[in-house]
This record gives sequence, C-alpha cells and structure tokens, in this order.
Amino acid sequence: MTTVQIHDATNCLLGEGALWHPERGELLWFDILGRSLFADGRRYRLDSIASAAGWVDRHSLLIARQGALVRFDLRSGEAETVAPIESDGVRPNDGRADPWGGFWFSTMGLKHETGKGAIWRYFRGEIRRIAGGITIPNAICFDPEGRFAWWTDTAEGILRRQPLAEADGWPSGEAEAAIDFRAEGLHPDGAVTDADGNIWIAFWGAGMVRGFAPDGTRLEYYPVPAAQSSCPAWGGELFSTLFVTSAAAGLSEDALTEAPDSGRTFAIPTGRRGQPEPRVVL
Repeated sequence: MTTVQIHDATNCLLGEGALWHPERGELLWFDILGRSLFADGRRYRLDSIASAAGWVDRHSLLIARQGALVRFDLRSGEAETVAPIESDGVRPNDGRADPWGGFWFSTMGLKHETGKGAIWRYFRGEIRRIAGGITIPNAICFDPEGRFAWWTDTAEGILRRQPLAEADGWPSGEAEAAIDFRAEGLHPDGAVTDADGNIWIAFWGAGMVRGFAPDGTRLEYYPVPAAQSSCPAWGGELFSTLFVTSAAAGLSEDALTEAPDSGRTFAIPTGRRGQPEPRVVL
C-alpha cells in the first residue's frame, strides 16, 4: 500500500500549478485565490492572481498571472513583464512548459462562465491562441517525444490530444477526443506525463490521481485525503515522487472538519519514473 505523505500542511484555498524545479531540487506551487507562490519553506505574497509557472533558470520563473506573463525572481520576489495576456474578465489557470521551450497556459472566466476560457502558447516572443470556447481549461502536458499535447475542459470531462509539429511544437491539425470521463462522473483537472509517456491526472472532487497509458488503458491510482485534488507534478529523487496540490475553497465547515487535509500539498512515493520539466526559453 502506497503511503501518502503531507508535503506541506498549508491549507490552500486553491492549490494549483505544482512544479518541481530540477536545478533547485524543490517543489513550487500556487494558491490561486490566496495570491501566493510557495517554494519549500518560503511563501511569496503576490499582487495579483497567478496560477502556473515554468522554470527559466536557477533563480527565475515564467509565471502566468492576471494580465501578463512575468519573469519572477525567486531571490528578490520581484516580477518583470515579459508579455501582456488577455485579462478582460478572465484569470490564468493551468500551464506547463513544452519540449521546445515554449510555455502553454490557459485562461478562464472569473466566474467560471461557460466557454469563456482558452489555451495559449508563448514561444519565442509570440503568443498564439491554441483553443477557445473552453470553460475550465486544464490538464496541459506533453508527450515526452513531442508528438502531441494533452488538455481538457474540466467542465466537459473529455481529455483531448493535440498533434504537434515536430519542428517547432505548434499544433498540427485538430485536437481529438482521447478519453471520455463523463460516464464515470469524473472531472479531470491538472495532469503531468511520466518518462514512459503515461499521463497522470488529478480528478477534482474525487480525491485521487490516476494514470493512463497513451492509448487510454487505465493504470494504478493514488488516493489523497482531500476531495478537491487539483494538480500533480513529478519530483524528488529519480523523479519518482508524485506531488499533488488540493483546494479547500467552497467546502463547508463540516466538510473541512471531516477532511482537515483539504488544501494541503501531498507527496506520494511511487514505482514510476517521472521526468524533469523542460526549461522555458525567453
């Protein structure tokens, strides 16, 4: 039986954007509603909503925050705008670096408005919309060989696979439905791939992360003691630990009493091998 450990006991309102920094050897994650960035042992108070990041070098990140992509200095806590992004009634949500050094990120309505969300890519100074008409865009991650990207609309419940051009990683053709979770009533949230190309998805409302082979075959699952599991990341020694964020927002006092670990960040030792996140090239 795999033992789930509490990596950090902070009860985040909306924990998200888990990222293992391969040069620093530490986990970073966000509390979106709490406007905070966490690094092991440190908390950065942010002046606007931020949700996802990629690492640029040992001391800086590219962060998707409301209204802009910014380069964030982990030493000083200062941020420098890299590029403006859509901000009219939306906030950033999910995001991850791709194998070419680009950065994919999503935006969604501040009130979860139907179809107001989109997925974007920043690459070599250009920002281009990848997909639109999405309500809660999530599960952005990539095949290790760069053949395709994954993404989902949590509100819809279908995981989609987007073919990518080998030369530069821009979409090639239309995204296709890959795994349909609607019959099970599951809501896919954040996701990450491992070194073998399997995808590991945190399911909002189900308190678990489950693995799937590229063809959709179900692999093992890991429960966590927080129903609103949100985003996984591989890290630790040999990238064999699966870290998982969660959320406490929206839960009643009774629910929080019954599940006091809601909003905390967990660490799950596994027999799998993850992979380091690619560096974002600015």
